[in-house]
Amino acid sequence: MNVLPSRPWTALSEHEARAVAGVLTDIDDTLTTAGAITGDAMLALEALRAAGLPVIAITGRPMGWSLPFAQSWPIDAIVAENGAVALFKQDGSLLVEYSQDEATRAANAVRLKAAAARVLAEVPGTSLSRDSEGRVTDIAIDHSEFAQLSQSQIDEVVRVMRDEGMHATVSSIHINGWYGGHTKLSGARWIVQRLLGRDIEAERSAWVYVGDSTNDQQMFGHFPLSVGVANLLAFADQLDVWPAYVTASERGAGFAEIAQRLVAVRRTI
Repeated sequence: MNVLPSRPWTALSEHEARAVAGVLTDIDDTLTTAGAITGDAMLALEALRAAGLPVIAITGRPMGWSLPFAQSWPIDAIVAENGAVALFKQDGSLLVEYSQDEATRAANAVRLKAAAARVLAEVPGTSLSRDSEGRVTDIAIDHSEFAQLSQSQIDEVVRVMRDEGMHATVSSIHINGWYGGHTKLSGARWIVQRLLGRDIEAERSAWVYVGDSTNDQQMFGHFPLSVGVANLLAFADQLDVWPAYVTASERGAGFAEIAQRLVAVRRTI
């Protein structure tokens, strides 16, 4: 690719930066680097909070994995399992709410177990993600976190999941499959209304979305101020929808770039 479809993040105008109402962000390889949040990314979250900008993480990671981070990170909420479950603090307590009712989750759990067994049986070399114990509404196959799958293996996992009637997406580390209509986008709509009492669609042009992989394409296409951290370029040949902007740095350092720009313009107001 000779011409990058996205503009550099530094091209964001001061007017657009001042108008930002909040930040939605993926976690793995967007906030984190090598599986952990780095100091620059943590400082970026703290700076955004101090500047009065809500930050909501939206991830394919499971509810169980997300619990300690929803408690300790300076963010407003985590929407986990690709829009299925929200974790946020209220009156000093951590609340966990689901987009599916209990009966639906119980029925889907049987289907999820069967679908996982089929993937493992039909695609040699596959394994469930190590965070699977904390999953409630989906399954995840590891392709790059602790295991390594080829692109053909990844494609075959996606095929089997979709043959089972599942939604299937590929993040930078996992292949996620689930039943139900929830997505990262529906999760964003739900939590912004639930937590802030605001309609994100009415403010769509004022929310920044930050991501790093092919499973962020729906969000890239929906939010005019979408941003890819620089490691997104590793997926260039798999992207149909690009973010409006891309950072110079990768992973947590790229997220810090975004925060620095948004915070800087507020200091001049």
